[in-house]
Amino acid sequence: MNRESACARPEDQRYPAVKTFAWGLQHVLTMYGGIIAPPLIIGSAAGLSGEDIGLLVTAALFISGLSTLLQSFGLPFFGSKLPLVQGVSFAGVATMVTIVSGGGGLPVVFGAVIASSLLGLLITPFFAHIIRFFPPVVTGCVITVIGLSLMPVAARWAMGGNAKAPDWGAPSNIGLAALTLGVILLLNRLGRGGVTRIAVLAAMVIGTLAGVAAGKADFSAVFHGDWLAMPTLFAFGMPVFDSAAILSMFLIVLVLLTETTAGLMAVGEIVGTDVNGRRIANGLRADMLTSALAPVFNSFPQSAFAQNIGLVALTGIKSRFVVSAGGVILLVLGLLPVLGRVVAAIPMPVLGGAGVVLFGSVAASGIRTLSKVDYKENMNLVVVATSLAFGMIPIVMPAFYDQFPGWVRTLFHSGISATCLVAFVLNILFNGKFVALAARGRAKTVS
Repeated sequence: MNRESACARPEDQRYPAVKTFAWGLQHVLTMYGGIIAPPLIIGSAAGLSGEDIGLLVTAALFISGLSTLLQSFGLPFFGSKLPLVQGVSFAGVATMVTIVSGGGGLPVVFGAVIASSLLGLLITPFFAHIIRFFPPVVTGCVITVIGLSLMPVAARWAMGGNAKAPDWGAPSNIGLAALTLGVILLLNRLGRGGVTRIAVLAAMVIGTLAGVAAGKADFSAVFHGDWLAMPTLFAFGMPVFDSAAILSMFLIVLVLLTETTAGLMAVGEIVGTDVNGRRIANGLRADMLTSALAPVFNSFPQSAFAQNIGLVALTGIKSRFVVSAGGVILLVLGLLPVLGRVVAAIPMPVLGGAGVVLFGSVAASGIRTLSKVDYKENMNLVVVATSLAFGMIPIVMPAFYDQFPGWVRTLFHSGISATCLVAFVLNILFNGKFVALAARGRAKTVS
C-alpha cells in the first residue's frame, strides 16, 4: 500500500502516483489559458496560418513541460527543486510582436531570444547574490503585487476571454465563472483533506459540464487534426541574429530574471522552506537555459507562473513532485495535440472563476509576509506604500508609460518588476547601509 512519505523539507514530500498526477493536472488546467495566449498573439501578429499557430501552441506546451521538469525535479546546477511551474512569459509578448510586425519575422525573434537568454545565463550569479537585499518588506510587496497584477487576467477570462466576441461580459459568462468560484468555496468550506486539495480541479470539471449544458463549451473539434505530433526543430527557419532585436529582448530577460527571482522567493515563503542564493542561482540558470533552447523547438522565453504559486498556497500541496507530474502532462500535451484540444475546450469563464481565488491567494500570501514587518520608528511604511503604488500603476492605467523611452516601458510596464525594483531600491536607501553611513556622519558632526 502506498503511503505519503514524511520528509525534512516540505517540497520533498511524496504522494501516491494517482494523487500526484491528479494534482499535477490541476496545475496544468490552472495555467493552460496563460500558456497558450502568447503563441496565439505572436502567431497572429506574424500572419501565420491556423496550422502554424497550432504548431506554436504545441511547442509552447512541450517546452514548458521540459522547463517545469528541470525547475522542479532539478539537475546539478540547474533547477531550484521547488514547486514552481514554468511557462511562456507574457513579459516579452509586446516586444516580440514589435519585432515580428517590423518585418523581422519569427527567425529574428528566435535569434533574439537565444542570444539574450544566453547573456542572461551569464549574469545569473549576480541575481543569486542579491537575496540578502530582499527582506520581508521587499518580498511581501512583490508577492502581493504578483497576485493583484493577475486579477485583470481573471476578470478577462470570466468575461469570456475574447473582447471581440458577441457574448463578451455577458451574464452567462460571468455566471459560469461565479459557479466555478462557488464550487471552490463550497468544497473548501465543507470538504476535508483530499477534497479540499482537488477543489480547483473538481470545480473546473463541474464548471465545464455546466458550460456544455449552456452551450459554452464545444468539444466537436477535439478529434479533428493530428493525434501525435513530434517536435519539429526550427520549423520556421534558422534563427537570425539582429543586434537591435537582441538588445530589446535582453531588457525583457532582465525583467524575467527579476520576476523569476520574485517567484522563487514567493513559493519559498508559501512552502516554508529556505531559499538561499544557491537555489536562486540554480532556478535562474534553469530559466535561462530553457529560454535559450525554446526557439529550437519553436517557442519563446520561459518564466515562473504566478497563478500556480497561488494554487500551492490554496491547496497546501507543497510537493515539487506534484509540479513535476504537471510537467510530464505538459510534455504529453505537446506531443499529443488531441489532448491539448480537450483542455483547450474548457470555457474561459471557468478558468476565470478559478483564477479569482487562485490569484487572490497569492496576494493574501504577500499580505501575510508584510504582517511580519516592523512599522515602528522606521521607513518601512513608506517603502511598502510607494512600492505597492508603483506596482498598481500599470495595472490600473496600462498606458501610463507609453510616452516614455522603450527601456522604461519594458521595466515598469510590468507591475511585478516595477514593485520589485522600487522596493529593492527604497529598502536600501531607507533601511540599508546608506542610512547607517548617514547616521555615522551626523554623529561625527555633533561630536
